Amino acid sequence: MFIYKAGVVGAGAMGAGIAQVIAFSGLPVVIKDVNQEVVDKGIATVRKIFQGRVDKGKMTSSELDQKMKLVTGTTSYDDFKDCDIVIEAVFENMDVKKRIFQELEAVLPECSIMATNTSALSISELAASVKRSDKVVGIHFFNPAPVMKLIEVIPGLQTAPDTVDTAIEFAQGLRKMPVRVKECAGFLVNRLLMPYLNEAVHSLEDSQMGVEMMDQTMRELGMPMGPFALADLLGLDVCSEVAEILYKSFGPRMEPSSILRGLLSIGHKGVKSGNGFYQYGELENKSKAIIRMSWEGKLPGRSFIPARLLYQMINEAAYCLEENVASPGDIDLAMLAGAGMAKGPLHLADEVGLDVVLERLEEFSREYGPRFWPAPLLRRMVAANYLGQKTKKGFFTY
Repeated sequence: MFIYKAGVVGAGAMGAGIAQVIAFSGLPVVIKDVNQEVVDKGIATVRKIFQGRVDKGKMTSSELDQKMKLVTGTTSYDDFKDCDIVIEAVFENMDVKKRIFQELEAVLPECSIMATNTSALSISELAASVKRSDKVVGIHFFNPAPVMKLIEVIPGLQTAPDTVDTAIEFAQGLRKMPVRVKECAGFLVNRLLMPYLNEAVHSLEDSQMGVEMMDQTMRELGMPMGPFALADLLGLDVCSEVAEILYKSFGPRMEPSSILRGLLSIGHKGVKSGNGFYQYGELENKSKAIIRMSWEGKLPGRSFIPARLLYQMINEAAYCLEENVASPGDIDLAMLAGAGMAKGPLHLADEVGLDVVLERLEEFSREYGPRFWPAPLLRRMVAANYLGQKTKKGFFTY
């Protein structure tokens, strides 16, 4: 199926970014939101993104004008009647998304694809709310959409193969890197990233080191930014929501840190609210009080162990591989393109040695509990002498 025109529901930062990516590829795109003021703001955001390219000498003003002619706004679903694909990009509320999909189904041609940009909610549950569930698929862009190359394509239980194929071809046409992901809580990148971020916060509860030094340590180990700065950037509300979804699906090994819940209870959402693990602007910083309260009644702080964070990610990658969420290559590619890692978690495990990873996970499990319980696949691979680079075979062959 060819895509000749696209629609985006939601004119916020994410929706506008997706619309810009679509227009940049040469496809006409319609942006919808609840009122004209929000729509106009979204279109202005698209223009601003293009203007940034002009300012950097990457396109001309004439080219900007041509691209903007591809972008139109609306407050009515009727303007989606000739769209081949519509991407919903509103806030993470299942009931709202279901209502949007039902309204889309009422106006879209039977062959049109209904996609959601959700970062963690169930594609299958959303698809069950409409009659043409075979046309529903997850197309998860990463923020900021114009910059990040990765797109997760997530079929639901009902999604037809040709819908998935078209979604992948559509993503490729946008000059992105699509990775097909089997549906699970958190999909792929968030499922691997949240245990890493959550373990950073758990480490903060019992470590002698503060957020600044922990962030610096992880940057020195090759991460693009520290876990606390990243959590603030993503939004502590978003991180908490994904963490709770993972906890509900996978149980005790995904239990969210009390600090994260505590910060949200006082309205600290990160950069967007001016206060998170770090302080932004002139707001009063209560974060340190929340962190200090978590220490009360505990033993003196331990030394910070970066392996706790990295091995959480490696272990979850092994769980994903065992569940056929994605291939080894796609898992590492997703973390390179979607999280900015210098090296994918499975390649990192092969480099360290799977026997070493398993031994440390078992140590951590005894000390910190079930969130470090090793993936069964790791045990089988070590028993079979699939240890990584030193035996020429691990998650990859050498």
